[in-house]
Amino acid sequence: MSIQLFRNIGYSLLALLALIFSAQISIPLGVGSVPISAQTLAVLLIGYTLGAKRGTLVVIAYLILGALDFPVFAEGKSGLEVFKKGSGGFLYGFVLGACLVGTLGTLAWKKSFGKSLLAMTLGTVVIVACGLAQLTYLYDWERALAYGLYPFIPGAIIKIILGAAVLPLYYRFVAKS
Repeated sequence: MSIQLFRNIGYSLLALLALIFSAQISIPLGVGSVPISAQTLAVLLIGYTLGAKRGTLVVIAYLILGALDFPVFAEGKSGLEVFKKGSGGFLYGFVLGACLVGTLGTLAWKKSFGKSLLAMTLGTVVIVACGLAQLTYLYDWERALAYGLYPFIPGAIIKIILGAAVLPLYYRFVAKS
Protein backbone atom coordinates (compact mmCIF):
# COMPACT_ATOMS: atom_id res chain seq x y z
CA MET A 1 0.00 0.00 0.00
CA SER A 2 1.24 3.43 -0.84
CA ILE A 3 1.87 6.36 1.45
CA GLN A 4 -0.81 8.31 -0.42
CA LEU A 5 -3.41 5.63 0.34
CA PHE A 6 -2.56 5.72 4.06
CA ARG A 7 -2.70 9.52 3.96
CA ASN A 8 -6.13 9.46 2.27
CA ILE A 9 -7.47 6.96 4.80
CA GLY A 10 -6.07 9.04 7.67
CA TYR A 11 -7.58 12.28 6.36
CA SER A 12 -10.91 10.54 5.82
CA LEU A 13 -10.94 9.16 9.37
CA LEU A 14 -10.02 12.58 10.78
CA ALA A 15 -12.81 14.14 8.74
CA LEU A 16 -15.28 11.55 10.03
CA LEU A 17 -14.25 12.27 13.62
CA ALA A 18 -14.55 16.02 12.99
CA LEU A 19 -18.06 15.51 11.64
CA ILE A 20 -19.07 13.40 14.65
CA PHE A 21 -17.61 16.01 17.00
CA SER A 22 -19.32 18.88 15.15
CA ALA A 23 -22.69 17.20 15.63
CA GLN A 24 -22.18 17.21 19.39
CA ILE A 25 -21.84 21.00 19.35
CA SER A 26 -25.57 21.72 19.18
CA ILE A 27 -28.19 24.02 20.58
CA PRO A 28 -31.69 22.51 20.96
CA LEU A 29 -34.46 24.82 19.80
CA GLY A 30 -37.50 23.05 21.22
CA VAL A 31 -40.19 20.60 20.29
CA GLY A 32 -40.49 19.81 16.59
CA SER A 33 -37.46 21.77 15.57
CA VAL A 34 -34.02 20.75 14.42
CA PRO A 35 -31.10 21.74 16.71
CA ILE A 36 -28.50 24.24 15.57
CA SER A 37 -25.17 22.46 15.16
CA ALA A 38 -21.79 22.82 13.53
CA GLN A 39 -22.53 19.87 11.23
CA THR A 40 -23.27 21.84 8.08
CA LEU A 41 -19.96 23.68 8.33
CA ALA A 42 -18.11 20.39 8.87
CA VAL A 43 -19.93 18.65 6.00
CA LEU A 44 -19.15 21.42 3.54
CA LEU A 45 -15.52 21.74 4.61
CA ILE A 46 -15.10 17.97 4.34
CA GLY A 47 -16.56 17.93 0.84
CA TYR A 48 -14.44 20.89 -0.20
CA THR A 49 -11.15 19.66 1.21
CA LEU A 50 -11.46 15.94 0.42
CA GLY A 51 -13.22 16.36 -2.92
CA ALA A 52 -16.59 15.15 -4.12
CA LYS A 53 -15.86 11.43 -4.02
CA ARG A 54 -14.02 11.05 -0.70
CA GLY A 55 -15.94 13.84 1.01
CA THR A 56 -19.26 12.30 0.06
CA LEU A 57 -18.08 8.86 1.17
CA VAL A 58 -17.10 10.28 4.58
CA VAL A 59 -20.58 11.79 4.98
CA ILE A 60 -22.20 8.51 3.92
CA ALA A 61 -20.04 6.63 6.46
CA TYR A 62 -21.25 9.09 9.12
CA LEU A 63 -24.89 8.43 8.20
CA ILE A 64 -24.31 4.67 8.25
CA LEU A 65 -22.79 4.90 11.74
CA GLY A 66 -25.85 6.82 12.90
CA ALA A 67 -28.22 4.36 11.24
CA LEU A 68 -26.39 1.51 13.00
CA ASP A 69 -27.29 3.15 16.31
CA PHE A 70 -23.99 4.83 17.13
CA PRO A 71 -24.93 8.12 18.86
CA VAL A 72 -23.19 10.35 16.30
CA PHE A 73 -26.02 12.69 15.35
CA ALA A 74 -26.85 16.01 17.03
CA GLU A 75 -27.89 15.68 20.66
CA GLY A 76 -26.45 12.13 20.69
CA LYS A 77 -29.30 10.73 18.62
CA SER A 78 -28.99 7.62 16.49
CA GLY A 79 -30.96 4.95 14.66
CA LEU A 80 -33.11 4.76 11.58
CA GLU A 81 -35.92 6.73 13.23
CA VAL A 82 -33.81 9.91 13.05
CA PHE A 83 -34.03 9.75 9.25
CA LYS A 84 -37.84 9.80 9.44
CA LYS A 85 -38.04 12.84 11.72
CA GLY A 86 -37.30 16.54 11.31
CA SER A 87 -33.53 16.17 11.03
CA GLY A 88 -33.73 13.46 8.37
CA GLY A 89 -33.95 15.74 5.38
CA PHE A 90 -30.92 17.69 6.54
CA LEU A 91 -28.98 14.43 6.93
CA TYR A 92 -29.85 13.41 3.37
CA GLY A 93 -28.90 16.90 2.25
CA PHE A 94 -25.44 16.47 3.77
CA VAL A 95 -24.61 13.93 1.06
CA LEU A 96 -25.69 16.25 -1.76
CA GLY A 97 -24.07 19.30 -0.15
CA ALA A 98 -20.71 17.57 0.31
CA CYS A 99 -20.81 16.27 -3.25
CA LEU A 100 -21.66 19.70 -4.67
CA VAL A 101 -18.97 21.67 -2.84
CA GLY A 102 -16.48 18.87 -3.46
CA THR A 103 -17.16 19.16 -7.17
CA LEU A 104 -16.82 22.93 -7.08
CA GLY A 105 -13.59 22.57 -5.11
CA THR A 106 -12.07 20.55 -7.93
CA LEU A 107 -12.64 23.55 -10.20
CA ALA A 108 -10.07 25.53 -8.13
CA TRP A 109 -12.85 27.46 -6.42
CA LYS A 110 -11.32 26.71 -3.04
CA LYS A 111 -8.45 29.14 -3.56
CA SER A 112 -10.73 32.16 -3.96
CA PHE A 113 -12.75 33.73 -1.14
CA GLY A 114 -15.52 34.84 -3.52
CA LYS A 115 -15.88 31.45 -5.16
CA SER A 116 -15.62 29.68 -1.79
CA LEU A 117 -18.37 31.97 -0.49
CA LEU A 118 -20.58 31.01 -3.42
CA ALA A 119 -19.78 27.29 -3.04
CA MET A 120 -20.52 27.35 0.71
CA THR A 121 -23.77 29.22 0.02
CA LEU A 122 -24.87 26.74 -2.65
CA GLY A 123 -23.99 23.78 -0.41
CA THR A 124 -25.96 25.30 2.45
CA VAL A 125 -28.96 25.95 0.19
CA VAL A 126 -28.95 22.31 -0.95
CA ILE A 127 -28.82 21.03 2.64
CA VAL A 128 -31.57 23.39 3.81
CA ALA A 129 -33.76 22.60 0.79
CA CYS A 130 -33.56 18.87 1.59
CA GLY A 131 -34.34 19.60 5.23
CA LEU A 132 -37.32 21.77 4.32
CA ALA A 133 -38.63 19.12 1.92
CA GLN A 134 -38.80 16.57 4.72
CA LEU A 135 -40.22 19.05 7.22
CA THR A 136 -42.91 20.03 4.71
CA TYR A 137 -43.77 16.35 4.33
CA LEU A 138 -44.01 15.97 8.12
CA TYR A 139 -45.79 19.26 8.86
CA ASP A 140 -46.89 22.11 6.62
CA TRP A 141 -44.94 24.82 4.80
CA GLU A 142 -45.27 27.41 7.57
CA ARG A 143 -44.08 25.03 10.27
CA ALA A 144 -41.30 23.75 8.01
CA LEU A 145 -39.99 27.31 7.66
CA ALA A 146 -40.42 27.97 11.39
CA TYR A 147 -38.64 24.73 12.40
CA GLY A 148 -36.08 24.38 9.62
CA LEU A 149 -35.19 27.76 8.17
CA TYR A 150 -35.81 30.92 10.17
CA PRO A 151 -33.87 29.92 13.30
CA PHE A 152 -30.88 28.90 11.17
CA ILE A 153 -30.39 31.97 8.99
CA PRO A 154 -27.97 33.87 11.29
CA GLY A 155 -25.89 30.77 12.01
CA ALA A 156 -25.87 29.75 8.35
CA ILE A 157 -24.52 33.14 7.34
CA ILE A 158 -21.76 32.90 9.95
CA LYS A 159 -20.85 29.34 8.91
CA ILE A 160 -20.82 30.27 5.21
CA ILE A 161 -18.51 33.23 5.79
CA LEU A 162 -16.28 31.27 8.17
CA GLY A 163 -15.93 28.37 5.74
CA ALA A 164 -15.28 30.67 2.80
CA ALA A 165 -12.60 32.53 4.78
CA VAL A 166 -10.87 29.41 6.08
CA LEU A 167 -10.61 27.51 2.80
CA PRO A 168 -8.40 29.89 0.80
CA LEU A 169 -6.11 30.24 3.83
CA TYR A 170 -5.98 26.46 4.25
CA TYR A 171 -5.03 25.96 0.62
CA ARG A 172 -2.51 28.77 0.68
CA PHE A 173 -0.67 27.84 3.87
CA VAL A 174 -1.46 24.21 4.69
CA ALA A 175 -2.37 22.21 1.61
CA LYS A 176 -0.27 24.19 -0.88
CA SER A 177 -2.30 22.67 -3.71
